[in-house]
Amino acid sequence: MTEKEQIEALRQELREHNYNYYVLDNPTISDYDFDQKLKRLQELEAKHPEMYDPSSPTLRVGGSVTKNFDTVVHNERMYSLDNSYSKEDLEDWEKRIQRILGNEKVEFTCELKYDGASISLTYEGGRLVRAVTRGDGFQGDDVTTNVKTIKSVPLRLKGDFPERFDVRGEIVLPFEGFAQMNAERMEIGEEPYMNPRNTASGSLKLQDSALVAKRPLDCLLYGIVGRDTGISSQWEMLEKARSWGFKVPTEAKLCQSTDEVLAYINYWDTHRHNLPYETDGVVVKVNSLQQQEELGFTSKSPRWAMAYKFKAEQVATVLNEITYQVGRTGSITPVANLEPVLLAGTTVKRASLHNADQIAKFDIREGDTVFVEKGGEIIPKIVGVDFSKRPKDSKPTQYIDTCPECGTPLVRAEGDAKHFCTNYYGCPPQITGRIQHYISRKAMDIEGLGSETVEQLYKEGLITNYADLYTLTKEQLLPLERMAEKSAENLVKGVQASLGIPFERVLFALGIRYVGETVAKKLARAYKNIDALMAASEEDLMGIDEIGQRIAHSVVEFFGDETNREIIARLKTYGVQFSLSEEQLENQSERLKGLTIVVSGVFEKVGRAELKKLIENNGGKVGSSISSKTSYLVAGDKMGPSKRAKAEALSVPIISEDEFLGMLQ
Repeated sequence: MTEKEQIEALRQELREHNYNYYVLDNPTISDYDFDQKLKRLQELEAKHPEMYDPSSPTLRVGGSVTKNFDTVVHNERMYSLDNSYSKEDLEDWEKRIQRILGNEKVEFTCELKYDGASISLTYEGGRLVRAVTRGDGFQGDDVTTNVKTIKSVPLRLKGDFPERFDVRGEIVLPFEGFAQMNAERMEIGEEPYMNPRNTASGSLKLQDSALVAKRPLDCLLYGIVGRDTGISSQWEMLEKARSWGFKVPTEAKLCQSTDEVLAYINYWDTHRHNLPYETDGVVVKVNSLQQQEELGFTSKSPRWAMAYKFKAEQVATVLNEITYQVGRTGSITPVANLEPVLLAGTTVKRASLHNADQIAKFDIREGDTVFVEKGGEIIPKIVGVDFSKRPKDSKPTQYIDTCPECGTPLVRAEGDAKHFCTNYYGCPPQITGRIQHYISRKAMDIEGLGSETVEQLYKEGLITNYADLYTLTKEQLLPLERMAEKSAENLVKGVQASLGIPFERVLFALGIRYVGETVAKKLARAYKNIDALMAASEEDLMGIDEIGQRIAHSVVEFFGDETNREIIARLKTYGVQFSLSEEQLENQSERLKGLTIVVSGVFEKVGRAELKKLIENNGGKVGSSISSKTSYLVAGDKMGPSKRAKAEALSVPIISEDEFLGMLQ
């Protein structure tokens, strides 16, 4: 056998041993023998650099250094999941599903919700080509070099896999490995890591991949996204992925009813402590991918999945002081400053108190011993007071009546839970908060500029609103503390690069109250440019789908302010995008204005997502379920019979994909 043939044979043999050990947990070779074969392969590859293969087992030892992790846009958005905490929540979710699907039978796949770092892996031709962190769901960091060191991530697949697809999984750190890492750290006098989840997440951003390789990380798969995968259900997806070489937890179960789902949840609520990984709940998914397509997504989450969270850990600690934060819209949030306490693996020092009503409801006072919980929220919350430990000299909390930052009297509108500072242009946290929102990732995404730098620029008098960012020069920035020449250059370049951000994101970046990403897209699509939007009345705005009086009033109020209009005029002169691009305008029309169209089934010429986009781009509304207000049902192959029956009963016209596309001609 030639040396080149030996290389190929060793690669194949080591891949198989690696799969047996890390995925099947069934080693067929000793660690010593494995290491000797790997060492031999390294020697041969060094002699034959022309035989380089990015999926070689030798790359798992790491060694490459990544100084900057590139930002990569996900091929398919990584959504977050809605949370539930009770049987009633799950039953309500099932009712919402049935309203959309009609009388179709629904199966559920239950999977344990492992607490780690979400990852998206892209495979082409059966080879791993990219690994990207979840980030904000739209884009994340490219951590391919580090992920290649994780032994349970297949670098090359086996079997009948699709040509191109993305895998979604969770990078986790087993309890045993975490304990071992901490024992080693304590032995050399280092502080131990706090919890497996944060340690796993932090490992992905280490610059030296050789350090990542030394950590016993694992990757557990839970989903596949991509076109033409040939898969029809979540359960089939898990089984197929397992056959291709992915590590898929065997604890998943196919359930025929919510009663079976609840039995699964109750079992694992007590048995999860026997698992080798951290778990915080169960993810329940509609099993049929066709039904998943029918159900679709909200702006944040899939309608076909729900995360049932196990009861949160609760601890008691002393509330030392209540302080108040001012948000970018002037909203006041009370914050509980606590005696530090360990909760769910992290040290908690602060908890949100939400508003004055929350404080009054629980009668929360400084000096109280309070119960703190960390459930579905990232920020811990206070859920009660231990009145038996209340100090005798305790006094009820008097909510502040003036802004803690600028002294302006606070107002609280009828029906509003929060108090507000109305000093919109003079209150420092509001000014810096609006600029920080403007530069954020989902808005203008200005690289080289962070929240702390915004605070610094404001304090130095260099900026008082987001239009001032476009006048900054390198010479102004260099005298600032911690500002090197390269940092100053990157900041100025990042600001200039934001001139390419499209209109809908600019609209979101302006920070109009109640105008989130989804509303900004609707407004941009409806008005095409900022001038038309600024001229719109409340009545005009309320004519747009899903724009109510509250949003309409806020938009009119924002553009009615002369200072806001002056800032927008300045942004125009700097070249910020205040209209849809020519390409976007070419694809827009009013042909479907006033029509509500439901899309159902599988289509040949364009995908379901593209069909829905065509409806919106042409002025129509995408309906989630059939009702008397539905104008058309676009029916594809394998459409559920209950949908057709409901459409016929309500006399809703049923059209084909070709007939729909013909409407756009």
